[in-house]
Amino acid sequence: MKKLILALLMATAAACSGGQDETSATETETTTAVDNSNVSETATLQDPTAVLERMRAQFAVIDMAPDVAFLTDEEREVVNLLIRASGYMDEIYLRQVSVDNPAFREKIAATDGPDRDRLLDLFDLHFGVWDTLDHDRPFFGGQALPAGAGFYPADMTEVEFEAWIGAHPEDKETFTSGYTVIRRDGAGLVAIPYSQYYREWLEPAAALLREAAAVTTNDSLKIFLTLRADSFLSDDYFQSELAWMDLEGTPIEIAIGPYEVYTDGLFGYKTAFESFVTIKNPEESAALDKYKKFLRDMEANLPVDESYKNFKRGFESPIAVTYQVHGGGDNARGVQTIAFNLPNDERVREAKGAKKVLLNNALGAKFDRILRPMADIVLVEDQADLLVKKYMSAETLFHELSHSLGPGTIVKNGVETSVGAELKVLYTKTEEGKADVLGAYNILYMMERGELPIAEKESFLATYFTGIFRAVRFGINEAHGGGAAFQYTYFIEAGAASFDEAEGKFRIDFEKLEQAISDLTHDIIVVQGDGDYDKAQAFLDHYAKLDTNAEQIIDALTHLPVDIQPIYPEKI
Repeated sequence: MKKLILALLMATAAACSGGQDETSATETETTTAVDNSNVSETATLQDPTAVLERMRAQFAVIDMAPDVAFLTDEEREVVNLLIRASGYMDEIYLRQVSVDNPAFREKIAATDGPDRDRLLDLFDLHFGVWDTLDHDRPFFGGQALPAGAGFYPADMTEVEFEAWIGAHPEDKETFTSGYTVIRRDGAGLVAIPYSQYYREWLEPAAALLREAAAVTTNDSLKIFLTLRADSFLSDDYFQSELAWMDLEGTPIEIAIGPYEVYTDGLFGYKTAFESFVTIKNPEESAALDKYKKFLRDMEANLPVDESYKNFKRGFESPIAVTYQVHGGGDNARGVQTIAFNLPNDERVREAKGAKKVLLNNALGAKFDRILRPMADIVLVEDQADLLVKKYMSAETLFHELSHSLGPGTIVKNGVETSVGAELKVLYTKTEEGKADVLGAYNILYMMERGELPIAEKESFLATYFTGIFRAVRFGINEAHGGGAAFQYTYFIEAGAASFDEAEGKFRIDFEKLEQAISDLTHDIIVVQGDGDYDKAQAFLDHYAKLDTNAEQIIDALTHLPVDIQPIYPEKI
């Protein structure tokens, strides 16, 4: 029914304005996830407000106020400066989503109808007028979001871009760089460095990082913040990424800058600005840090030919368990991150590996409000109680560890390249699905080695399988949702789960699911390692979809939020 509702909304939302949103961001936990199943289609068609409220109900507003009483006055001052710097990541990313976003927000704010505040609330949640949970369908104005978002001219096609590079090979490096925007220049195209195009926000952000560097007495944090400030104005992030990997001796874990390429739906070249301001829990981090020593063994244990294994990357890979105190930019749009694995620069990964950061407060909120209640709808009665938060955390950790496994830099037709460069826009969907299934494969491996209790295997597999349905609700065109969808179809075809018509739920065949996890681990690594765009497209065309049974389950989940919207303090 969502598609019908949003089709109406595209035609009517431009007339919506004014009013007060019932959802309060100041409450400890606002119950936005009310059951809307009694809103009839006919009533909705006559009531745009009901449409907006239904969209808003997909996100549970959670007040995030982690205990930071143990921080020193110096550390608090540094964190508050980083929170301020994060605000500039919001401003840049808003324009990376669409150059028209500031004008859209002004237009909504200038209206005087009853739904103005609801529309502004949704605009701020989604960083624009496009519903991130429904394939970026517009909920105001009716203008489609270009596949290339705000990174390229809205009317530029892939053919035009490739033709320009073909005619101007000297421009290839700057045009495909993760740190340039493409704009029209008369009858041609031009690449403009981020440091120039976003200077209005990068200069004050850099100044705040330097101010924080001057305050902190932690040498590694001082070095990172100073180098990252320099990166903002030079577009050279290599040294600052190396310095980020060397952070130690401080509870402050900060990632800020241009990282992920999900927003670039045209080529997957352009990085989006974001920030994670987090506080590390040293005890929890130490408890999980032992798993990084197994990364080389995990690589060796992959069920693929040796040619697909990658021992060139560094295996340092520190693990940090943190509590997020602020998020900005790409991190804050729509579905919220619960962990990340950075940096993405293969040069840094080969030198030092990558850091895995878990956001425990965000993860815990999602388990309690979303995943655990889902089990009673997804799984048959005798399997639903198997879910445990421990294995949502474990799958999240091993998902991030698994981003460091498998092909990265590859050789194709005698030329060194990368999986991302060859698969382009298909890369993020294959990579997120790969990290999911390799995460599961490696948890089972840890159980075989006695590092995790093998007696809890079924609890893990039930938690993992149910988590697929949490992710596909993000939309199968989105990287994580699409990656979850191809796991679902693969497992169904393997007989690893079947739909119980009597209960209207899924029953897992644990033995077959374990084998299917191994088989899919093999297949997706080969898809990436071959670097063949057409084969990757064929794989996704076949598997990255949902059948009627999955759709039935998803329809039965509408009373639960799809995700959370954390509200962080402006300062700590």
